Amino acid sequence: MIRKKDIYNSEECLTDTHQIRIRFNECDPLGIVWHGNYIKYFEDGREAFCEKHGISYLDVQRNGFATPIVKSSCEHKATLKYGDVATIETTFINTAAAKVVFKYKIFNPEGKLACLGETIQVFIDNDGILQLSNPDFYENWKKKVGF
Repeated sequence: MIRKKDIYNSEECLTDTHQIRIRFNECDPLGIVWHGNYIKYFEDGREAFCEKHGISYLDVQRNGFATPIVKSSCEHKATLKYGDVATIETTFINTAAAKVVFKYKIFNPEGKLACLGETIQVFIDNDGILQLSNPDFYENWKKKVGF
């Protein structure tokens, strides 16, 4: 776990890493990861981050909310190939707004940056109503991890 200032907007952030092995079914006929799978890798990193820090999708659900993604971006820099062990660096960006922001960096086995990305999630309650302020459980979680 790394706590630092985010280089993009100088807000506080929290970073963790997670490794994945590239599977055959994630690749095109040339053995290169199909571009659409990078969004799935972001989710792998986000789920690992959230499980580790006690704010998993199930934790959110138990508190009566869901966090749908409203924005995602992905910028490809280099290829990943079948059999590679990639490292996903997932960074939680602390913001006062009622949203959850993650930035991602995916590195190939040689440590070369393969992909940059970001997702933004919002809170909706069990009736599908958008929350305009952070739920109490989320504010308590942010305090617990030092924000």
